[in-house]
Amino acid sequence: MPDRPDQPIGVLVMAYGTPASLEEVEAYYTDVRRGRQPTPELLADLERRYAAIGGTSPLAERTRAQACGIGSCLGEGFVVALGQKHAAPSIEDGMATLLAAGAGRVVGLVLAPHYSALSVGQYHQRAATSASDSGTTYTGIERWHLHPVLIELLAERVMRALIGLPPGSPVETLFSAHSLPERALPLDEPSYPEQLHQTADAVAARGGLKRWRVAWQSAGRTADPWIGPDILEVIRRLPDDGVESVVVCPAGFVSDHLEVLYDIDIEARGVAEAAGLRLSRTPSLNDDPRFMAMLADVVRSAVRS
Repeated sequence: MPDRPDQPIGVLVMAYGTPASLEEVEAYYTDVRRGRQPTPELLADLERRYAAIGGTSPLAERTRAQACGIGSCLGEGFVVALGQKHAAPSIEDGMATLLAAGAGRVVGLVLAPHYSALSVGQYHQRAATSASDSGTTYTGIERWHLHPVLIELLAERVMRALIGLPPGSPVETLFSAHSLPERALPLDEPSYPEQLHQTADAVAARGGLKRWRVAWQSAGRTADPWIGPDILEVIRRLPDDGVESVVVCPAGFVSDHLEVLYDIDIEARGVAEAAGLRLSRTPSLNDDPRFMAMLADVVRSAVRS
């Protein structure tokens, strides 16, 4: 259906969400666990991680800035709202905001470059259901892990991280993303791990990297087997390969948040130091103006198609 000139195109920018304070961690964790309250031990461990990065994650602030940045780049004819999976405003709240603003149809963009039915797919399911209930056309953007600007931005960050290491130090670059249960692998084509390998391969080729590999981080604490190898185990083994320094590029994440600021900057760095390694982490994309313009381009491409 063609767009009416008097109806803006709605853009629902979706993110995971984060608790606003330590007091909200239990309710947030319960929502992540689909209504099952965490054990006292699990809750205490998550609260400890948030406390270690200052008590709260900057994810909420970062995603609001990203939504605003995308909206500014899109300009007239578009209206943008934020919807989150496990925090307010919810995905349904975001959809309601767009419809109240008169959106004629909605394009959904998840702030994650790699698609899996168990991750990005769930965001789109909720958004599509909400749109359908309101009689609105919905288009979900599945992946943008090979966009040339994304590859350029990541390669630039890897190069800067490498320059900051001692000259001549044997170094390996690790490209990471959030692990998922292995049962997710048959659901996607190309598979979620294959997409991360494609991103890493493209960044490595642009930067001329000779030593690099993919690793997985932040696996959930469930009985299911999760995608590996785990980044901590990879780092522990690097000295056996003659490596003295490691650069971590969390290519599956686009914002500063717990999985970057704790899982890499504190936990992985501690493992690296214990193994006698220097660790450098590439800066997050956050609301880099070129990244915002890129995501606006991804949205426009979805509208045209």
